[in-house]
Amino acid sequence: MQQPLLALGRTALLLLPAPLRVSVVCLAISNGVAAADQSLWDIPLEELGQIRVVSIASGTETPLDKAAAVTSVINADDIAAIGATDLDEVLETVPGLHVNHSDQGFSPKYVFRGITSSNNAQALVLINGIPATTMVYGNRGNAWGGMPVKAIERIEVIRGPGSALYGADAYSGVINIITKGPDSIGGQTVGGRLGSFDTRGGWLESVHHIGGELAMSLVLEYQTTEGWDDVIEQDAQTSFDELFGTSASLAPGPVNTGSDQFDARFEMGDDRWTLRAGLQDRSNLGTGPGLAQALDPEGQYASRRVNLDYSYRWSHLAPGLDVEARVFYFNITQEPENDIVLYPPGAFDGDFPDGLIGSPGYKENQVRLDLSAVYRGFKDHRVHMGGGTFWADLYEVTESKNFNPDFSPKGGVVDVSDDPNQVWMPEEDRTNYYLFVQDEWKFAQNWQLVSGVRFDEYSDFGSTVNPRAALIWATTDSITTKLLYGRAFRAPSLNELHASNNPVVIGNEELDAETIDTYEIGVSHQATARVLYSLNLFYYEIDDLINAEPVAGLIANQYQNVGQRTGHGGEFELSYQATDEFSVTANYTYQTAKDELTSESVGDAPNHQVYARADWSLWSGWFLSSQVNWVGEQKRTAADQREPVPDSTTVDMTLRTKGLWRGLDLSVSVKNIFNDDVRDPSPFAQPSPAIPNDFPMPGRRLVGELSYTF
Repeated sequence: MQQPLLALGRTALLLLPAPLRVSVVCLAISNGVAAADQSLWDIPLEELGQIRVVSIASGTETPLDKAAAVTSVINADDIAAIGATDLDEVLETVPGLHVNHSDQGFSPKYVFRGITSSNNAQALVLINGIPATTMVYGNRGNAWGGMPVKAIERIEVIRGPGSALYGADAYSGVINIITKGPDSIGGQTVGGRLGSFDTRGGWLESVHHIGGELAMSLVLEYQTTEGWDDVIEQDAQTSFDELFGTSASLAPGPVNTGSDQFDARFEMGDDRWTLRAGLQDRSNLGTGPGLAQALDPEGQYASRRVNLDYSYRWSHLAPGLDVEARVFYFNITQEPENDIVLYPPGAFDGDFPDGLIGSPGYKENQVRLDLSAVYRGFKDHRVHMGGGTFWADLYEVTESKNFNPDFSPKGGVVDVSDDPNQVWMPEEDRTNYYLFVQDEWKFAQNWQLVSGVRFDEYSDFGSTVNPRAALIWATTDSITTKLLYGRAFRAPSLNELHASNNPVVIGNEELDAETIDTYEIGVSHQATARVLYSLNLFYYEIDDLINAEPVAGLIANQYQNVGQRTGHGGEFELSYQATDEFSVTANYTYQTAKDELTSESVGDAPNHQVYARADWSLWSGWFLSSQVNWVGEQKRTAADQREPVPDSTTVDMTLRTKGLWRGLDLSVSVKNIFNDDVRDPSPFAQPSPAIPNDFPMPGRRLVGELSYTF
C-alpha cells in the first residue's frame, strides 16, 4: 500500500495551503524525493517549499504536480524562457487569470475567473507572503508602475478563495511573489536591456556568505521607458466639446505611458532568522489615458513603496511544534510630479482656460505582527494556527486643484490639503486583529481532509468569519480527485468608506465586506511519464458586492452593498514532454458570470482564453521558446450597448542562451510578432463611455538583454 500513499503525498499534500510565510506552493517533485522508504507526509511543507520547482522548459522528464489545476507556480527559468520583463507578462500565462488594465494610469487588473471591478481589490498580491495592498483603494495602488522580474525566484498563484489563511482580499485569487535570496542567486551578475519605446535598463544580482551559515543578497533593477504611444481616437472631453460647442479635446492623441523604475531587494539571514528590505520607486509615471479619461500628455506621478520585515523561527520548540514570529513595516506614497490636468485647457465652455486641474496624493504607513505555529503531535494530523494584528494609517492626504466640489472655478490652483471641506479624502486609520486554525487530517490511506477557519475583527466595518474545507482522494497511483469549498471576503477600502468632497461618488461608513463562496471539483491525471493533464470546475456566489449607486442630492453616487453575482466555469491544463529537447504546455479557460439583480452578463472579462507554449533546446546552450495567447471577445456590462471588445491573438518568440561563453549570456524577444490590435475594455458611464474605442495596448516590440555572471 506504499504506492497509493506516495501518490497522495505527491499530489494532494502540495496543493494545500502552507504556513503564511511559505504561502501556497504547488511543486513538481523529483523521484529522488519520494523514496520508497520515506513518506511525503513526514516532510514539512516548509522543506517542500525549498525543493526546486521543476519546469517543462528545463527539458526534464519530471511531470508537474497533479494539483496544478488549482495552483500554478512559475519559476525564474520559466520567466526567462518567455522573455518576460514585467510581472504582468508572466501572469497572463496562468489559466483562469487575465490581465486587463484600468483607466487609472493603465494600472493592471488581475481578473480571476471573470471577477473584476474598477480598482481590482478582489485579487490579493503578496510579496514573500505579505500583502502588498494599499488601504486607500484596496489594491496595489493606482500608481503601481509595473514590477520587474529579475528579483523574482518564483511566483505562486492560487485561483479561488484564500481568506481562511490570508484574510482580506484573498477573494478571487492569490498571487505570491517570492523574491530571490542568498540560496537562489548563483554568484554575481550584471546585465543590461534595450527595447522598443526607447526602453533602457540594467540590473545587478549579488550574494555574499559570511562565515558558515550567515548570507546576504542584493538585487538592483533600473529601467526607463517612453512607453507605448498608441492613439486614442475619442476621449471624455470629446463628448463635452459636442455638448458645449468647444474644441478642447486632445484626441485623437497618444496615451501617456512613460515611466522610470528603480527596485532594490535585500535579504540576510540564516536557518533561524530572516531580514528582508525592499524598495519600489516610480517616477515620471504617465497617467495613461488621463485620470478622468481625457488625454493628459504631460501629467506624471511619483510613487514609492518601502518594506522591511524580520522573522524568527523556533524549530522543535517542543516535541512536534514549530513556531515563527514576524514583524513587518510598509510605507506607500503617491504624489503628483506636476499639475494633473483632468480636462484640457478650454474645457467646459471656457470656464477653465488652463484646464480642470486636480492633483491628489497620499502617504500611508502599515505595521503587521504575526505569530504562527505548526503542531504535528497528533497522529495523522498537522495543525497550523496563528494570529496577529495589522495597523494602517493614512497619515497625509494632499490635493491641489482649481475647482470646487460643485465644479465651479476657484480662479487658480489652490492647495486644499488642510481644508476638510475641499480635500478628496480625510486622513483615516484602520486596525485589524485576526486568528486562524487549520487541520490537515489523513484519515485513511488515500484520503485527506483539510479544514480551517479564520476570524477577523476590523475597527471600521466589524468582523468576518471565513471557513474552508478540502477533501483530497488519491483515486489511483496516477489520478487525484479533490473537492474544495472556501469562503472569502473583500474589505471595503478607505476610499469606499470615507471619500468626500467628490461630486461623482462619496464614501459610506455603513459598508460591510463583500463575500464569496466558491465550490470546486478537480481531477488530475499523470497519463504517462511525459503527459500530465488536469481539469478543474468551479462555481461561486458573491454577496454584498460594493457598487457606486445613484443617490438624491448634489452627489451623483454613493458606495453601497447592493450587488449579487454568480459565476461558473472550468480550467483545463496539459503538459507534454515530447522529447528531451522539445516540450509543450497549454491551457484553456472558460468562465461566465451573471449579475443576479439584472440576470445579465457581468462583462469586462473574456469568456474564453487559450494559451500555448513550446520550448526547444536547439543545441548546447541555446533555447527557443514561442507562445500564443488568444483572448476571446469581452462582453459589455448590461447598460453598455457597445459591441464586445474583439478577440485578440498575440504571438511571442524568445531566443536565449544559458552558459554561452565565460559567464556571458544573451536573450532576444519579439512580442506580438504580428502586431495585433489588442484592446482592453474601457469603463462605461452614462450616457456614453468616456473612451468609446477602448484602451489600446502595446503592439509589436523588441527586447534584447545581455548579462555577465562571475
